[in-house]
Amino acid sequence: MNIVILAAGMGKRMQSALPKVLHPLAGKSLLGHVVDTAKTLSPTQLCVVYGHGGDAVPSSFADAGLSFARQEPQLGTGHAVAQALPFLDDDAPTLVLYGDVPLTTPATLQRLMAAAGNDKLAVLTITVPDPTGYGRIVREHGKITRIVEQKDASEAERTICEINTGIIAAPTARLRTWLAALSNDNAQGEYYLTDVIAAAVADGVDVVSANPADVTETLGVNSKVQLAELERAYQRRVANALLEQGVTLLDPARLDVRGTLSCGRDVSIDVNCIFEGKVDIDDGAVIGANCIVKDARIGKGAQIKPFSHIDGAVVGASAQVGPYARLRPGAELGEEVHIGNFVEVKKSRIAARSKANHLAYIGDAVIGSGVNVGAGVITCNYDGVNKFETVIEDDAFIGSDSQLVAPVRVGKGATIGAGTTLTKDAPAGQLTLSRAKQLSLPGWTRPVKIKK
Repeated sequence: MNIVILAAGMGKRMQSALPKVLHPLAGKSLLGHVVDTAKTLSPTQLCVVYGHGGDAVPSSFADAGLSFARQEPQLGTGHAVAQALPFLDDDAPTLVLYGDVPLTTPATLQRLMAAAGNDKLAVLTITVPDPTGYGRIVREHGKITRIVEQKDASEAERTICEINTGIIAAPTARLRTWLAALSNDNAQGEYYLTDVIAAAVADGVDVVSANPADVTETLGVNSKVQLAELERAYQRRVANALLEQGVTLLDPARLDVRGTLSCGRDVSIDVNCIFEGKVDIDDGAVIGANCIVKDARIGKGAQIKPFSHIDGAVVGASAQVGPYARLRPGAELGEEVHIGNFVEVKKSRIAARSKANHLAYIGDAVIGSGVNVGAGVITCNYDGVNKFETVIEDDAFIGSDSQLVAPVRVGKGATIGAGTTLTKDAPAGQLTLSRAKQLSLPGWTRPVKIKK
């Protein structure tokens, strides 16, 4: 099949310099949603018709394997589809989609294509209580004869509640003929794609319809208000799918998934959590309120406590993270690791049952099992130009407020005394500390504020 996606509109009501179809919904552009849905149908030709915004649309999808046709000037939907004709295969039917209608499902489009077959024209329609502003589906004896736009409709036609969504499927060779014969003699002075329905009827081609499972599949975006409404519709769809899988959502209305979220059994997610990129959460894990998790794997039974940020990290089984913890890209926590409040971990591997419970920075480090990292500990991994690695072997104890100046190694079972600045390797099993001599000065008095 051929698929044409119309994406040339300006989107004046968006009040933005960004082309309308590039505005994000759930972390992906509107057009990106439509392209991904189209690709699930395995089209032989996939052409995007662009216009406003110059080359912003093609450059945003330069590596997506798409064809692009420019519509300049914009003279209506029929004119837009005509720009894609050089890219289409006449031996396959053509499906027309819209770059600002992001929530149409593959199942709905498959029903539409099945209805069209190889020789019919199929229209995706819906019935709404208030059809104002939409093209009406005009039927005679149950058969579709034409579509009339709001501005061109008679009083009787305006009472029709079955409306056109704009999405159609048609035999390509006939579509070429119908598009060539379009007229712009209408209230808008444009070449309407909808006029091909009357042309098909005149040629004796059956015009059939199919319906989506949900009206949100057909909703487009013309303003930031509509974009926000579709964002919530999308997130509710995601939330419902998670609930059906057995995930506990403390409030399904306060969840944002901006990518893909895969959850095992008995996962619990509290309110106001954001998941970005690809996130996998294993059985029994608990995600506390107000967490942001991006491109991460959360192990079985792990607990991510409130206000934690996890980005590009792996959290092992039964580990505990947070509250107010930050795991940056390359952080890998083993099973039962504890990362506490205001601890930051970057590009570091921490083995099983090690702990850093308070106010620490661990960067470019390899930490063994059973290690205790005290409050205020810093791995000094950067000399202003290069990064260096800190190695802490099993069962070491790092006292509070210590600085480990990389490259440095702490041996197995070693203890680093509180307040130490470690610049050389610490031997295994020994206490290593560096402190200035403590002094008490008799007769010393605090300075007194000078009166002005």
